Amino acid sequence: MQRYFVSQEQFKGDTVEITGEDARHIAKVMRSKEGDTFIVSDGREREALVEIRSIDQGVVTTAVVEMLAMTQEPRVKVTIAQSLPKGDKMETVIQKCTEIGAAAFVPFLSERTIVQYDAKKEEKRIVRWSKIAKEAAEQSHRNRVPEVGYPIHWKNLLASFSAYDAVYFCYEKEHGLQLRDAVKPWIEKTGAAAGLQVLLIVGPEGGFSEEECRAAEEAGAVSIGLGRRILRCETAGMVALACILYESGEMGGA
Repeated sequence: MQRYFVSQEQFKGDTVEITGEDARHIAKVMRSKEGDTFIVSDGREREALVEIRSIDQGVVTTAVVEMLAMTQEPRVKVTIAQSLPKGDKMETVIQKCTEIGAAAFVPFLSERTIVQYDAKKEEKRIVRWSKIAKEAAEQSHRNRVPEVGYPIHWKNLLASFSAYDAVYFCYEKEHGLQLRDAVKPWIEKTGAAAGLQVLLIVGPEGGFSEEECRAAEEAGAVSIGLGRRILRCETAGMVALACILYESGEMGGA
């Protein structure tokens, strides 16, 4: 069933009004009519099955048929910290990791980041990335849209580690500790309790320097490998995220 995210203000008692691109999509693309039903969510605490009552001048007015339980989110909240990659790779990371279950995204600049950071262009990029996250969350029937933050510098990322229950640093030169060996004992110790916060750090095309690895470990991160093969920067986050969620029981794991 089709799903749309709306603001909290659009929930008005027993009705929900939908405007903008979503309203156009309902009317023009889906060719919906009075009596059709779909799901709306405010991305925080309310989700409902609604029925169209009217479509008029770019506004779709619906009535709440049934409030729904918000049960589609992973118990363990994984934030993807991705060093800015070239081209549209960040869009791929956001789209696919949203589908898998990422809680948030933190773009950052590291030593080998190739992309030239332009603060003037960031507003448009954030709008674009946020739209991709919203569409992917709707398509995958998420209850919430992952937050996409503004790009930060490496030192600021290091300073944020204390806000997380675990921090994993994906390092292609790590041939000792592998992801499962690090995550499984942690999951067993914590019981994958709801609300646990994990930060998963992925580097750019050129990877991380040894100095960055040392700095991450000194700040509290666990350096982990992702197997014998070298993954592209846009692939590593997807693989690691899926593995963490599996081990936490999200996909029938432990």
